[in-house]
Parts: sequence; C-alpha cells; structure tokens
Amino acid sequence: MAAKIVPVIMAGGKGTRLWPLSRASAPKQFIQFIGDRTLFQNTLERVSDPELYEAPIVLTNEEFRFLVAEQARELDLKLAAVLLEPVARNTAAAVAAAAALITDLFGKDAIMHVLGSDYEIHANATYYDCVRLARDTALQGKLVTFGITPTEPATGYGYIESGKALPTGAHAVKRFVEKPALEKAQEMVANGSFYWNSGMFMFSAAQLLAEMKEYAPDVEKAASKAVSKSTRDLDFTRLDADHFSKSPDISIDYALMEKTANAAVVPSPFTWSDLGSWDAVWKVGNRDESGNVSAGSTTLVNTKNSLVMSHSLHIAVQGLEDVAVIASEDAVYVGHLKDSQEVGKLVKLLASEKKTAKLTETHPTSYRPWGGYTSVLNGERFQVKRIFVLPGKKLSLQKHHHRSEHWIVVKGTAEVTVGENVQMLRENESIYIPLGEVHRLSNPGKILLELIEVQTGSYLGEDDIIRLVDEFGRS
Repeated sequence: MAAKIVPVIMAGGKGTRLWPLSRASAPKQFIQFIGDRTLFQNTLERVSDPELYEAPIVLTNEEFRFLVAEQARELDLKLAAVLLEPVARNTAAAVAAAAALITDLFGKDAIMHVLGSDYEIHANATYYDCVRLARDTALQGKLVTFGITPTEPATGYGYIESGKALPTGAHAVKRFVEKPALEKAQEMVANGSFYWNSGMFMFSAAQLLAEMKEYAPDVEKAASKAVSKSTRDLDFTRLDADHFSKSPDISIDYALMEKTANAAVVPSPFTWSDLGSWDAVWKVGNRDESGNVSAGSTTLVNTKNSLVMSHSLHIAVQGLEDVAVIASEDAVYVGHLKDSQEVGKLVKLLASEKKTAKLTETHPTSYRPWGGYTSVLNGERFQVKRIFVLPGKKLSLQKHHHRSEHWIVVKGTAEVTVGENVQMLRENESIYIPLGEVHRLSNPGKILLELIEVQTGSYLGEDDIIRLVDEFGRS
C-alpha cells in the first residue's frame, strides 16, 4: 500500500485584493465567492480522501483560529492539528514548523503536501494523477513543486523552467523565474518548458528539515524550537512566540527551493488559479452567453464580459462592458476588469483615511466560535446587532461596565442567565440586561438561535466585555 500523504494547508494570509468581500479580518480563503463552499473548505475537500491522505494540518493565526475550526466542522472533517503562528514569518518558517510537527505525529518519513487555502482548482482525475506522481517523486528524495501548464502569458505569476526528465515522470527544476514582463512571459509560454509556479509542494518531512538545516539553518532552528516549546489551547497548538519570531521572514522559494539541487517539478495541466484579482474570479466563473459571471441578487441588461456579485443589495447593471461590480454588506466596488490588479492600491488609500479604514479591516458580520453577529445600526449611545448562536453553543459568562442590553428572540430558543436567574426565551420574547449585571446566552436547541440585541450606554466597544467564564479560553 502506498504511503499516505499529510496535507499542510496554509490559511493565515490577509490579502485584500478581492475587496470589498475580502478584508483583513476575513480574507478570501474564508469567503464564499461562487458556490456554497469557501476556498478553504474546497481545499479541505480536496484532501479528504482517506485512501490518499491523512487528516490535515492547518497553519493559521490567532485571529482566524475559530474560522478554521468552524468551517472544518461544517464539513464534518477532522483536523490532525491547527498550528497557530504567533507572528507572520512567511512560508519557510511555517512549512518547517509543520514538518517538525509531522515528524512527531506521523514519523520522519511522512510525505507532506503543502498547499494554499485560497486557490481555485478543478480537482479531476488529472489533478490526483499529479498528486500521486509528486508523492512518488518525493519518496525518491526530491523536493517537488507543482508547475501549472500556462494558458496565457500571465505576468502575475512566477515561472519554473523544467530540465531533464526523472524516472518517475517529473522533471528536474532548471531555474525559477520572477514575475516577468509581458514580452518575457510570451517567450516562456511559447518555449513550452516553462510552468507557472503554483506555490504547492510535496516532500518528506525529514528531507525538508535536513535541507532547511543546510540552506536556511536559522529558519529550521527557530521553527523546530517553536514546535518543541509549543503549548496546547483547546483544539489548537500554539507555536512558541519567542523562538518562532527569531526566524527570518523569507519564503520557502528563496530560502530553499532556489538553492537545493533536489528540486523537481511535476507538469500539472489541471485548471488552477490563485484568485488574486477580480479578473481571475471572472476567468474561472461560469459565463453566460454574454460573457458575464454573476452571483447573488443581480440583474444584468445589455452588459457584456463583466463580473457582478452581491452579498447584500440587489445590483442592477445596464449598458456596461468589461467591468467588475462587487457589493458587500457595507461597500461597493466598481472598476474595469483590466484594472482589478490595482485594487490593492485602492485598499491602501481607504486604510489611510480614518473614516474608511474600518472598511478594509472588518465586515459588518463577525464570526465567533459560538456563532457571530451582524452590526445593523449604529447611533450615538446605541447600536443594534443581529446575533446568531449555533446549536449547543454558549457565549461567555460576562458583564459590561458601560452598557445595558435588550435581547429579542426572532428564531429558535435561548437559555438566558441574568445574575442568579436562568430562564428560557422563545420567539418574540425579550429580556433586559442591566448595566454591570453578570449574564450569559446559550442555544440549547437543535436549530440556529437568532436574536436582535439593542445596546445602550456611554461606550459600546467590543473591549467592554469582562469574561468571567469562557469555554473557548478567551480572557
């Protein structure tokens, strides 16, 4: 029986090029773009075959840990570990830390498949053939990368030039090429021996650590120490901050893949996109007879070759061509598809202005381990929220110094603690939480609990929460 593969999913990035849907606190890997799954969930599904894969390890950060856990729970998929990075140190340290953990959990000979959580991939038979070829090549001591067969002279990707064929069918890597100018990209695509650098890798954990020790010893030392000194927190593994922060901030390409003599590339003709811009989303979407891709509540009239998506408002577009119109709960982006690579500059401008900075950071809907809330209305000394609590979940036992709250149940059943009193509330029933009173909300039922919360007081910030008891370990 062939060796199983340990998936290592990188899910800590905070990209904002797909603004306004992607924000710093809820980036693209956790957002539903087209379809009923997020990109992270699609990635989990691709590594869910128990005949081919072990349970995955996910690398993320403190802020996203409950998003990772909840989205895996929705698919009923078990995770081998969730590694929390205390600081961002790029992909070299993250992969080395995962390799060190894998040697502890699965043995030093385990094969690891490193993949991003924000790709759009058509996982057909060709895709899994490439995965098995990469595994076989990694078992021969190679550090394998997946080279995507280019469909156009893209300038937003790095390239890999393939060399001589290896016995498994992979090829030695001749060289890596930085993101090229258009003329150079056209030459490489015409050459036929160049591939897009997918950022996906396959190698044995022991081989990876050994070569890291040779070519990037500071990275290997910091990552291995961070794992050996790591601590458990509920279902999460916290890397030691002191050691992990000593790692150089460097990608695995620069730290290792461009230096090793053992780099190999698997030519990969499956459909792949890193969805780094709105025009990339349009390219992979299902287009209608006019070339449009639409999602959500939309109406298109006399419009061609455009991307129109709404997560809130109804969007009507008339008489336009080659545009992106994207509506979130609190912002709308309109621009030419050809300019969508420049959205990052727009986000930086918004972030620099006090009145718009929040639009780049958070959504009106925030997710928590127990469910989440949506900000409905904000005013002077009051705000209105929609709170939703998952079945069987409960908020912390808490109190507030500066606000009182009114709760009105609109769906499901709530168990409410106020001081020493515990009572059940059903639809259309309400309760008042006085300022300073200890209270708790839980959902004992089998369906989602939804309620409207009206807060009043002199200060309404989320940091006015004094948690007395919390099952999720938050202070």
